[in-house]
Amino acid sequence: MKMAISNPYKDQFHSLTKKLFPWTLYALLPIALLSLYLYPLPFLPSTESELPHSTSNIIISHSTPPSFASTPPSSEKENTFDTPSCDYFNGKWIRDRRGPLYNGTTCGTIKEGQNCIKHGRPDSGYLYWRWKPSECKLPRFEPKTFLELVENKHIAFVGDSMARNQLESLLCMLSTFSNPNLVYTSGDDNKFRRWHFDSHNATVSVYWSPFLVQGVEKSNEGPNHNKLYLDLVDERWAKDMDEMDYVVLSIGHWFLHPAVYFEGGLVLGCHYCVGLNHTEIGFYEVLRKALRTTLNSIIDRRGNKGSKIDVIVTTFSPAHFEGEWDKAGACPKTKPYRDREKELEGMDSEMRKIEIEEVEDAKVKGSEFGGVRFEALDVTKLALLRPDGHPGPYMYPFPFANGVQERVQNDCVHWCLPGPVDTWNEIFLEIMKKWEDHPRTQE
Repeated sequence: MKMAISNPYKDQFHSLTKKLFPWTLYALLPIALLSLYLYPLPFLPSTESELPHSTSNIIISHSTPPSFASTPPSSEKENTFDTPSCDYFNGKWIRDRRGPLYNGTTCGTIKEGQNCIKHGRPDSGYLYWRWKPSECKLPRFEPKTFLELVENKHIAFVGDSMARNQLESLLCMLSTFSNPNLVYTSGDDNKFRRWHFDSHNATVSVYWSPFLVQGVEKSNEGPNHNKLYLDLVDERWAKDMDEMDYVVLSIGHWFLHPAVYFEGGLVLGCHYCVGLNHTEIGFYEVLRKALRTTLNSIIDRRGNKGSKIDVIVTTFSPAHFEGEWDKAGACPKTKPYRDREKELEGMDSEMRKIEIEEVEDAKVKGSEFGGVRFEALDVTKLALLRPDGHPGPYMYPFPFANGVQERVQNDCVHWCLPGPVDTWNEIFLEIMKKWEDHPRTQE
C-alpha cells in the first residue's frame, strides 16, 4: 500500500487562490457596473427612460420633417393591442425622450386656440409623455403606414370641436410625410373642410355636427338653448355618407348645455330650460338616443346596400377645470396624474359607458352586413390622466405679457397640439391595422 505524498507547491497555490478570489470579484464589480452605465443592455427600451428633472433647456426644432429612423423596429410592435390580451383603456403615461413628430411652427392646420407653443406656453414637459397600455405596447405613429391604409379612400371626422381637435392632430402627423392640400372650406370658423393627399389619393374631411342628429344651436339673437331632433340624423354630414370609407364620430360636451329635445315631431322634454313648461330630463339618455340614431342610420344607409364602411366612436374626453373657468390657474397641472391618483367616475364614466354600450349594440346589428364595422376608440381614462395637456390661458397669445391677471379665459377642454390628443390617432391607426389583418367576414 502506497502512502499519498503531499505536494507543498500545490497546497500553497490552493491557499493563495482562496485568498485572492474574493478580492478579484471586488475589483471586477465596479468595472462591470461602469460598463453597464456606459453601454446599457440593448433590451432596455429608451422610450420608458426618465427625462432630466428640468426641461427648461429643451429646444423643439423640427424645421425639416423628422427622420423616421427612430421609429421602433418591427420586433417592438409585437403584442400590440390587436391581440386578445391587450386593453388600451388601461395603462399609464410614461416618459418619452423623443417628443412629438411635429410642433406648432411646422404644421399649418392647427386651430390658433390649440397652438400652445406659438402662444407662448413656457413649459414643454407635457410634450414628453406617451401612453403605455398595461398589457401591450402602443407603437409610435407611422404616417407612411397610415396613408398606405387609406390610399384611394375618404376619412370623415364628424362631431364637435373635439372631433376637429383630433382631425388637426392627424393632419399634423401625416404632414411630416406628405403635405395635405386644402381643397374645400365652408361655414363659420371653417367648420366644414376637406384636404387631399395627392401622394396617396386620400381625402380627409371634417363636418361640424355637435349632436350628430339634427339640431339648432343656440345663438346670441335667439333662445338660450339648443334644439335637438333625436330621431333624425344630421344631413349636413349624412348626405355625403356614400362617399365615406371611414367615419370618426366624437360628441359629448354639447349635451351639457341647455336644450329642448324633440322626438317624432313632439317635445320629449328639456335640460335646464328655465322658464319653459317642459319636463326636465337628464342628458345621459339623450346622448344615448342621439348616438343610437346615428349608428342605426349608418347601418340602414350603408349596410343595406352591401357597401363597406368603418366607423370609429371616440369616447368622451374629460375636462380639467379647477375652479372658475375665467380665473388664473383654472387648469394649472404640468404633469399627468399618476396611476390611481385620479379615478374615472361620475359624469365622465357615465358618458363613456353609454358610448361603449351603443358601439357594442351597433356591432351586433352591423354583423348582419359584412361591410359595416364599428369600434370604440376608448380614450376617456387616458385623457382623464392628462390635466397638463390643455391650452389653459394660452388659448390666446401670450396672455401674461402685461403681467399676471386675476381674470383670464381658460381652455381646459381641448388639447394643445402637439399634445396628448396625438395618442388618439396612434390608437386609431392600430385599429385600422387590426382591421387590415382581419378582413371582413363577407366581401
